[in-house]
Amino acid sequence: MKKSALWMVGLGAMLLTTSSIARYPDLPTLQHENPASEFIVQDRSGSPLQALRVNFQQRRGDWIPLSHISPALQRAVLASEDQRFFEHGGVDWLAVANAAWDQLWDQRMHRGASTLSMQLADLMGLSERPSMQRRSWQGKLDQAYAAYQLESLFTKAEILEAYLNLAPFRGELVGIDAVARVLFQKQANALTMQEAALAAAMLRAPNASASVLQQRACSLLMSMGRAGQCGSLGYVLSTALSRMQAPMWDQPQSARHYARLLQNQGLTSDGANLRSSIDATLQAEANRAVDATLQTLNVARVSDAAVVVLDNRSGEVLAYVGASSGSSAIEVDHARAKRQAGSTLKPFLYAQAIGEKRLTAASLLDDSPLNLATAGGLYVPQNYDQQFSGWVSVRTALASSLNIPTVRTLEMVQVDRFANHLRALGLPLDKATEHYGFSLALGSADIDLLSLTNAYRALANGGCYSPVQFVPSDAEGSVACQKVLDADASWIVADILSDRQARSYTFGLDSALSLPFWAAVKTGTSKDMRDNWAIGFSDRYTVGVWVGNSDGSPMRNVSGVTGAAPIWHRMMRTLHDNALSVPPAMPDNVVARVVHYEGVPEADRTEYFLAGTEQELIRLATKNSTVQQQGRARIVSPASGSILAFDPDIPRQHQLLPLRATGGGQLYWRVNGQPYAEGAEAWWAVQPGRITVELVDEKGVVHDSVTLQVRATIN
Repeated sequence: MKKSALWMVGLGAMLLTTSSIARYPDLPTLQHENPASEFIVQDRSGSPLQALRVNFQQRRGDWIPLSHISPALQRAVLASEDQRFFEHGGVDWLAVANAAWDQLWDQRMHRGASTLSMQLADLMGLSERPSMQRRSWQGKLDQAYAAYQLESLFTKAEILEAYLNLAPFRGELVGIDAVARVLFQKQANALTMQEAALAAAMLRAPNASASVLQQRACSLLMSMGRAGQCGSLGYVLSTALSRMQAPMWDQPQSARHYARLLQNQGLTSDGANLRSSIDATLQAEANRAVDATLQTLNVARVSDAAVVVLDNRSGEVLAYVGASSGSSAIEVDHARAKRQAGSTLKPFLYAQAIGEKRLTAASLLDDSPLNLATAGGLYVPQNYDQQFSGWVSVRTALASSLNIPTVRTLEMVQVDRFANHLRALGLPLDKATEHYGFSLALGSADIDLLSLTNAYRALANGGCYSPVQFVPSDAEGSVACQKVLDADASWIVADILSDRQARSYTFGLDSALSLPFWAAVKTGTSKDMRDNWAIGFSDRYTVGVWVGNSDGSPMRNVSGVTGAAPIWHRMMRTLHDNALSVPPAMPDNVVARVVHYEGVPEADRTEYFLAGTEQELIRLATKNSTVQQQGRARIVSPASGSILAFDPDIPRQHQLLPLRATGGGQLYWRVNGQPYAEGAEAWWAVQPGRITVELVDEKGVVHDSVTLQVRATIN
């Protein structure tokens, strides 16, 4: 007799053999120790919102009771794995004898003799032997002993249930729920006979090729009298195998990125399902709004968007969309990706300037060409439309998003002080202040949508900052917060952002920014139209929207008002379907005055001031040429302070510098005091040295001048 078959012949001594078995858990314990590989994030009412995978070693579904498993599958598994399951007490003596006989006469034959009870004992890890020794005769004795113990502790139905929930089927798929909902996209109780035969064939050989699986499944069908179902078995199998990486059927997939955010916050570590702050109805509407808007923007080369909705009082996240359903980078959370903020930082700057009483909403700012010397060279800001408006009020400058007045305001406030306020509002300015410079006023910093939306929420709360909340709070009343901006100045800025008339200069009266109720909103567009934003708040909610492309490529003629604003508008309408937003009450320390402007194109209106800063007549301080710039000509190019050098590869006579001006009437150019050309544009044949270019009128009055240096070619 061969030594390898001795265990099959000497089974009479089996019960005398001992195994080191740590314990035999009951069925509830088994279920608890083998949770699903996906964690379920619920919405604020407890409805399933998003499945989040937390186990990447195995892919398990839920534990399925035997009564919820297809009878066809139960029959197929027993026919394939253990035909006398209900007749033996843990060990199938007839199968053991047949296996021993086969191995005695032909070592090439390896007929299995393990019952479902023995396989379950192995799946439960009841043997302390290494896996490579479990197929030895000592390992089989361990399994047999454990099988007898299991049969005394479990009913046959419980053994079959546990086996079907613990057995590996194919690849990373473990348990019948994962197999049914991934490969066959249905519940386990709905498996057909063909699908059951294929699943049973996978149990026998989880890594077998498709042809082997098909052959074994067909043989199983024939043994059960279903030979006629072999014909279409190949199609069913190929379809199933193509779904190996598919989401589980009926698995909630509404807030993928928010679930991962919760995981990163450490809120999913206890293994229990988590109730989040998300409103499932609002989340679904946000997903629809993103997909619908992107369809209309497809011709403009726009492929992605993100949305964040916050409750103003509590800071709870009510909706969170990190990417569109058709995104080419579906795994990227664009609500947390850092991108240039564009004009969306302007309200915080003006709130700071007004709060420090450097400006009022009625103050005049000069919207004319500006050149600022910096460590990296000249900074020459431009407006979005490349035009200049002359003297404008703070209300007009902010509501119409004019760039140059904003940079002039930053000169007053100072870059480092403004950057510190932004950091206090939770914005991730992680570089030194010198890195941003004056361009910080126009949003050169990289900001994420969630942080920016929460900063606007602080503006809605009177300049008081508190972190966002990811799970529902039972606390009523006000939330503890840190005062960052002056409350009265924040109210004035909110009033400006809600002023449809003030923003009509840039956006018109009828745009996606206009709503039939009170709301304050600001748009922004980054350099080269790579990102655009629309962020604003009502009396109860703050909504932030980003639109752009995952790869950072520019959009085609899309601004915040045409890209992000339609989504913002739709979300605000949804939020206030049943209760319209009302304006916040004017603070006690804010006073209203009817103001009149003299000498500038600003209409008379009611304006709001911090107490002690109010004025009724607004005019330029003096009429000298230094202050009264309205209507005067300006040199647009070259910029004062420029340092130029000849290109050695181009003949010097062909190296010309454009001289361009704007405004005024008949204009003349002088170079180093000598008349040079006439008109708003000319080309100067560049000469080396220190150069002064002047712009004069027909009376010889100098309107503007610039100095530059031209370096000669070094041979």
